[in-house]
Amino acid sequence: MADLSGMWLGTYWQEGNPTRFEATFIQSGNTLTGNILDDSYLGEARLSGEVIGRRVQFTKKYLLHKQTPVNYQGNVSENDDFMQGTWDLGIFGSGNWEAHRSGDNLNLELKNRLEKRVPVSV
Repeated sequence: MADLSGMWLGTYWQEGNPTRFEATFIQSGNTLTGNILDDSYLGEARLSGEVIGRRVQFTKKYLLHKQTPVNYQGNVSENDDFMQGTWDLGIFGSGNWEAHRSGDNLNLELKNRLEKRVPVSV
């Protein structure tokens, strides 16, 4: 069974537009709980769901806005550091999402990308 406990950085797409999010997952057996902070006006949400093998499903409920709960489902990579799937709001739409495990490696990756950036010619 996948272990999702920890910090994750992700993106979901709605009508072709990406929205970044930060998630903290707490896993106990198959039970999944935690928080998500969207990089949008919707802000913070609580999540609850389950992990079965390499499959994950959870529901996101926003704290400050009376939004319809969002249902997520997806698959986790073999090394437990990437997941992707679909989200669904019923008649209000659906789309794709993905998330990467957060940690020191992300800082290193950002540093490496900045070092490789080619200067713009004037």
